[in-house]
Amino acid sequence: MARKDVEVRKETGQVPVERQVFANPVHEFRQAMDRLMESFFDGFDTPHFGRRSDAFVPQVDVVDSDKEIKITAELPGLDEKDLEVSLTREALTIKGEKREEKEEKGKDYYRSERSYGSFTRTIPLPAEIDAEKVAASFKKGVLTVKLPKTKQAVNETKKVSIKQE
Repeated sequence: MARKDVEVRKETGQVPVERQVFANPVHEFRQAMDRLMESFFDGFDTPHFGRRSDAFVPQVDVVDSDKEIKITAELPGLDEKDLEVSLTREALTIKGEKREEKEEKGKDYYRSERSYGSFTRTIPLPAEIDAEKVAASFKKGVLTVKLPKTKQAVNETKKVSIKQE
């Protein structure tokens, strides 16, 4: 084994350190494969490949007042025949299906696009509801459901005082 003499710097008394950066071939291979997979699956946008799905999820507002719970859901492009609203003791469920078909014909082309999708939103109810008085309306793509609370639920509501320290 050959011995290599190390030169010590006289002014500082330190040995110079030579840094070598070694490339990790496994790490480089993994990065290359990640880049390849990302570029290959661009445009698929399906949840099976770890991408975000463009599924329709309606926006829902819930307002809990003293006497009722009011739920408003934005459902653009849907008709009331495409919706189903159901109520259990614990939750309100809104189900729907959105279908869209476009057809365009030109002199030198024909284009047809179809998209379908269903959704379900379940909203937990924080109080007992009087199921006989529940009312739902649908106007201009907005579903409004009014859920009156039972007299017992209204009477059980207690205000808690907050003490300042």
